[in-house]
Amino acid sequence: MVPGSRIRNPLSIVGAWITTVSAFAFIAFYIAESLNLLASPYSGLFGFVAIPVVFLFGLVLIPIGVMRETRRRKQGRPAWEWPAIDLGRSRTRRVFLAVGVLTIVNLAIVAVAGLGAVHYMETDQFCGQVCHVPMKPQFTAHLEVPHARVGCVKCHVGPGASGMVKAKLNGTRQLYSLVTGTYTRPIPSSPARNIPVAADTCLQCHSPVYPERDVTKVTHEYANDEANTDTETTLVHFTGKNHWHTRPGRVVEFVATDEKKGTIPYIKVTEADGKVTEYFAEDVTAAPAGERRHMDCLDCHSRPSHRFIASPQQAADQAIGNGLVSRSLPFVRREMVAALKTEYPNESAAAEGIRQRLVGFYKPADAAKTAEVEQAIAATTHLYRANVFPEMKLTWGTYLSQIGHSDADGCFRCHDDGHKSRDGKVVKQDCEYCHKEPKAQ
Repeated sequence: MVPGSRIRNPLSIVGAWITTVSAFAFIAFYIAESLNLLASPYSGLFGFVAIPVVFLFGLVLIPIGVMRETRRRKQGRPAWEWPAIDLGRSRTRRVFLAVGVLTIVNLAIVAVAGLGAVHYMETDQFCGQVCHVPMKPQFTAHLEVPHARVGCVKCHVGPGASGMVKAKLNGTRQLYSLVTGTYTRPIPSSPARNIPVAADTCLQCHSPVYPERDVTKVTHEYANDEANTDTETTLVHFTGKNHWHTRPGRVVEFVATDEKKGTIPYIKVTEADGKVTEYFAEDVTAAPAGERRHMDCLDCHSRPSHRFIASPQQAADQAIGNGLVSRSLPFVRREMVAALKTEYPNESAAAEGIRQRLVGFYKPADAAKTAEVEQAIAATTHLYRANVFPEMKLTWGTYLSQIGHSDADGCFRCHDDGHKSRDGKVVKQDCEYCHKEPKAQ
């Protein structure tokens, strides 16, 4: 037991106060967390990291204060006594009041600043613009997709303390790469890399199986001729069948032999009744070594919030199909593709090069034609700025989505008629299993 007189020293008393206050703060935080009153993913940074650190700091101060007081006694110095504060004197009361008020003000400033810092770290601006050069492509792409209103932390930070700590460790590594300039160009990308599982992110908003419905999609592809001839394709997609892999009770696992999960030689399907079926690619007889991944949304929807158009041709088709560029401009599709395919040293040079090419080709003579050309220039420049970033060595096709099979292998990584089970079952490549052309009216 530590003698009471030796624990009565300024350092130990301060440590005891810090420990007591932080303990009550942690209890209050834990109750709020249990009642789901704290929606921020970064609230764990305060409750499960900051408060325990302060608590331990207070605990450490107590024995340090005892040791210091013990040393004082051995040196023959008198025991520490509380200072005498005579509140009967008006000057003492003014000083005491001033110190109390300033302490409250300082605590309020620190609390507001701390909350502000935590809130700022939740913003998309912090995630995408603090690291301006390396994250500019991802930030720009995020603004172009339906998930633009979903904050970065909703998908990139998992729930609870473990998710927060993992995100902070990953962020620390990225910060070091930014400061030292050692980040790779472009930023490496593979499906679900450093992303929480879909059950903690995607499925908080989406229900992939329900309701089952057919979705009709119409795509346009334009020719490079003078009339920009339109080829229209209409397909009905069976979303229920497309999400067969995610039905309740069914577990699909696979092993990929490359980082981007483009080559999948082994698949294992476990049904709700416990029945297991294993599928092997050609010339594969056993599950290969490597990570066995539980298939979820991100293995197909590999770029849900940071989509880049795969080619200049697709970019031009989308712009014309969406009415951003007039089809009445002869050869506009051909000229847009040529302008987008050209390599430029930077964004400014690209904007100037696109303008020179289109103005030089059309040489508009009247106001109406000038307006259409300017519209084409604006659309083409925007497409370049949203998909090509020379400073990050990112160009058309750098980041491909595994959804479907038009850009990357996607579905065909497994649905290739080559994956077979030992009892002869085949993962088929039947187009009309997932989509078909609508019946003629």
